[in-house]
Amino acid sequence: MTSLATVASGPRTRLFACFLRLGTQQVSPLQLHTGTNLAAKNHYEVLVLGGGSGGITMAARMKRRVGAENVAIVEPSERHFYQPIWTLVGAGIKQLSSSGRPTASVIPSGVEWIKARVVDLNPDKNCIHTDNGKEISYRYLIIALGIQLDYEKIKGLPEGFDHPKIGSNYSFRTVEKTWKALQDFKEGNAIFTFPNTPVKCAGAPQKIMYLSEAYFRKTGRRSKANIIFNTSLGAIFGVKKYADALQEIIRERNLTINYKQNLIEVRADKQEAVFENLDKPGETQVISYEMLHVTPPMSPPDVLKTSPVADAAGWVDVDKDTLQHKRYPNVFGIGDCTNLPTSKTAAAVAAQSGVLDRTISLIMKNQTPTKKGLLGRTSLSAEVVPSGYELRMA
Repeated sequence: MTSLATVASGPRTRLFACFLRLGTQQVSPLQLHTGTNLAAKNHYEVLVLGGGSGGITMAARMKRRVGAENVAIVEPSERHFYQPIWTLVGAGIKQLSSSGRPTASVIPSGVEWIKARVVDLNPDKNCIHTDNGKEISYRYLIIALGIQLDYEKIKGLPEGFDHPKIGSNYSFRTVEKTWKALQDFKEGNAIFTFPNTPVKCAGAPQKIMYLSEAYFRKTGRRSKANIIFNTSLGAIFGVKKYADALQEIIRERNLTINYKQNLIEVRADKQEAVFENLDKPGETQVISYEMLHVTPPMSPPDVLKTSPVADAAGWVDVDKDTLQHKRYPNVFGIGDCTNLPTSKTAAAVAAQSGVLDRTISLIMKNQTPTKKGLLGRTSLSAEVVPSGYELRMA
């Protein structure tokens, strides 16, 4: 078994480092959360929905503002995953176990963890409802529910993952299948996809392609691999500077890039992938594969799509400069679930959290939030976590 730890090097290491740094950052040891949801109250000064990087970070910041006993996080998951590492798990560099830890260990000490799922938001009455039948009210609400993976929107998935030769780095259930498909590759097409929807960490679908190509070279199978990147987009990257550099690498590595190609079906029993030409709707192409990495379609969480806080597309409708909701002044959003014009990454959350902290601080003092346009620096897709960034800052 050959690891990729020694092959991601060469004259282009600086660019690759930019792509991979998000996956190599490690969270530092955190103090155990001491609360218990047995003591959960029905009202909180600040209620945070979601225990991902945005929710945990804002709970820590709000703890400093109003005290831990006045802050609660609603999150159903027992384990918290640092998902950027999954690119490296799929490439055989990291173990899946290194990406997760108990949710209780990342919640700021003293902050209440309500282990439940949000099923309804009622901002007109300043309350939410959970799947265990509880109604919880708040003075300030921070929505950090992330983004939803919609594998089922591709015909043949997710059941297709029961077959070999197919994986996806976007789920802990399927990321190890990517590494298995890489190891088992013999000869043929290695296909990597990018869907026709917004996605989190938009560089990840390319990262695994470049790492796979390096693995094939290291193991002497590069000449037997036809590497294909089928993307629904019209360009390899949204920023010309990086797109030009990537195009040079694509030429050097002899990678095939097909634009406006959207994966609509996987016939896993036949090892076939079906793509629709977005420039000619209804026109499809069937490609056989020896390996397939799927980036799933994504969307706002279902609970948000029909809620009063959503815009027409289902995202939390916030002001791009303050992160305050456009209609409900005591409601705020952060991260992937919002309609902010930024990349959907932990790097974006790192910058957004400071903006949101300042906004809420001013509102708590009955002052008007300032609009300094600080989010401009995260609207590009240079997905790099600032040095020293941690998911929890308490």
